Amino acid sequence: MELSKILLPVDFSERSAGAAHYAKSLACRFKSELIIAHAFELREVVINVPEAGVPPNWYEDRRRQTEQALADFQADEFRNMNVRRVLLDGDVAHTIVEFAHSEHADLIVMPTHGYGRFRRFILGSNTAKVLHDADCPVLTGVHINETPSLEPLYFREIVCAIDFNPAGERALRWASGFARACEAHLTLVHALPSIQVTEMSYDDQALPKMYREIAQQKCDELQESVGTTAKVILDPSPVPKAVPDAASRSGADLVVIGRHEDTGLMGRLRANAYTIVRESPCPVVSV
Repeated sequence: MELSKILLPVDFSERSAGAAHYAKSLACRFKSELIIAHAFELREVVINVPEAGVPPNWYEDRRRQTEQALADFQADEFRNMNVRRVLLDGDVAHTIVEFAHSEHADLIVMPTHGYGRFRRFILGSNTAKVLHDADCPVLTGVHINETPSLEPLYFREIVCAIDFNPAGERALRWASGFARACEAHLTLVHALPSIQVTEMSYDDQALPKMYREIAQQKCDELQESVGTTAKVILDPSPVPKAVPDAASRSGADLVVIGRHEDTGLMGRLRANAYTIVRESPCPVVSV
């Protein structure tokens, strides 16, 4: 696996500092170029209009201050690394997505917006938009800023959530490549389809057994096509519970999921991706 270019969008907050720790660790491991970017966006501000109380040159002064803040952000932390700092203009999410695409970024690392006990119910709008629109994988998570900046990061246990569609295969290929590069242990989890009461009326055991056998066969075929032999967890719980539970039980350092696929029996991760990010005990890479 190659991560030749990693994009780290920052807003100079504590959350950005936590994401920077992950970005630095990955950039060092994969010898990546790290691009630290800030989107300079001023909404509902009238420039150079005395009635609005905005001094002349206010915009230019704010931009210069922002440029300096970007230059100073984690300056010691990234000393002697291959780092490029870029000040972007425009809507935060759209600008980040477009810039990542134009730069052919291999990974975007950014935090969520949750705080305190309510963080699991919150996913920042910019992060959600980037997750939805970005072409490249995105690493994010509610626990990113909790890792001490001086504590080394290790990726020993990787959990990959799979469905039997192109997104599932992409996720597995990315997860297996990452696991090999980090010499990590890989576990796969698939949430079995829910069974309606009407479906159970003719035989309480036949249908769940059939679903499990079909899922196991498809997991075997998927692993054969990708070239992996990972342990598989087939969980009858809903996706938002099955994936975080598997991550917790395995002590995962990273969860990998697929995204941007149609919903339905064999492709349900898109509708649950945001919930998985909120509930996961570790960062999540959506591919």
